[in-house]
Amino acid sequence: MKSSKTLVVLGVAILVFALSSLAVGQEKATPQEIVNKVQQAASTLAKSAEAKPGEASLTQFNQKDSPWVWKDSYIFVLDCSKPALAAHPIKPELIGKDVTTMKDTKGNAFFGQLCDATKKPSGVWVEYWWPKPGATEGSRKISYALKAGNTPFVVGAGIYDDNISIQQLEKLTTK
Repeated sequence: MKSSKTLVVLGVAILVFALSSLAVGQEKATPQEIVNKVQQAASTLAKSAEAKPGEASLTQFNQKDSPWVWKDSYIFVLDCSKPALAAHPIKPELIGKDVTTMKDTKGNAFFGQLCDATKKPSGVWVEYWWPKPGATEGSRKISYALKAGNTPFVVGAGIYDDNISIQQLEKLTTK
């Protein structure tokens, strides 16, 4: 009897630990975290390009186990001079693809709007409909993009959010 109680307690403890680990893995990035990470990544990429002109290091942005992948978000890099996806840690098969032909699940081309970050010093927020990992239906995704110094690159990251408006998000970048 005593050993069966011990097994039940042990089983419950393992279940609680497993569920808490799962919950931690499901943490959602905040809009402020998106802004901070994109600004850090843009600065890092710009410095890399200054150190080795013509050889900006994109490798770090293609790794799933880098600091550029956190919670439920990640940094991606566009080369707006081509225009093509230059780095993507989650879907490497998209690297080198012409982004002007890519559309969201509602049929809207949106990557060009992300490249508009090259024209705005504070960057841009863009709304589009994209499937969440493992889903086929599009959900509202908002991404922040910022030009990386004097490079042709735009660095971005996004979150799924049904409530926050672009106007609210823009306040985070125009302080």
